Amino acid sequence: MTDPVPLSPPVVMTLAGNDPSGGAGLAADIATIISLGCHPAPVVTALTVQDTHNIHALLPVEPAQVLAQARAVLDDMPVAAIKIGLIGSAENAGALHALLAAYPDIPVVLDPILAAGGGTELASPTLLDTLRTLLLPLVTVLTPNSVEARRLAPEADTLEACAMALLERGCRYVLLTGGHEPTGDVVNHFYGNSRLLERYHWPRLPGHHHGSGCTLAAAVAALLAQGRELEWEALSSVVRRAQDYTWHALQTSYQAGGGQLLPNRLFWANHRDRT
Repeated sequence: MTDPVPLSPPVVMTLAGNDPSGGAGLAADIATIISLGCHPAPVVTALTVQDTHNIHALLPVEPAQVLAQARAVLDDMPVAAIKIGLIGSAENAGALHALLAAYPDIPVVLDPILAAGGGTELASPTLLDTLRTLLLPLVTVLTPNSVEARRLAPEADTLEACAMALLERGCRYVLLTGGHEPTGDVVNHFYGNSRLLERYHWPRLPGHHHGSGCTLAAAVAALLAQGRELEWEALSSVVRRAQDYTWHALQTSYQAGGGQLLPNRLFWANHRDRT
């Protein structure tokens, strides 16, 4: 009698750039997705020349190759959630619109990466327009920081108005993070159903972290893949757990290079008894 084949963990597809420092992009997503009990399916949208200080060059992958990578996996595996990070070009954003439209039942988490932590611009005006018009209507959870929210909704005069504008553009939910705001605690806001649903306070940690937004969005996608509940009461628990995971990863971050700290996405493993 043969042993039963173990059940596969939920599959999370991540479409993002490759960061050779391992701090952000696909490396961050893969570590987060594995840490939270899912199987990562990484699709490369761009190559970067990058370290812990900044992105020095951005080399987008051709849209046809992005689609070919994603479709090969989608034709073979039961993808339970999709996470999108660095897109690379307006052409890639258009290709992702076609991809997501063909799989409307898979929840999508979008981290709208518009600039590197070191300041390098990563989104042209055309890419911004394509994000607003083609991708946002297909997004389940959008996870912008306050700087990104203001760029995506420049007509809004407050952060809450930004969130409402993003919901009106088609996002189902918006988790707006407040790490860039001059507050004591970091205050994050969760919006949906045309209103504020939850407000979260997290102790502000010292230092600057490389890949914190990637970690949060990938955590939301991984936890969402395990439940697939999209009503806000259930999703609120997912969003809180993803923030808790991210905060602990940042709390235990380490200095691997000369720039930003790297989140410890396997922090829970460091405390296990290895005897």
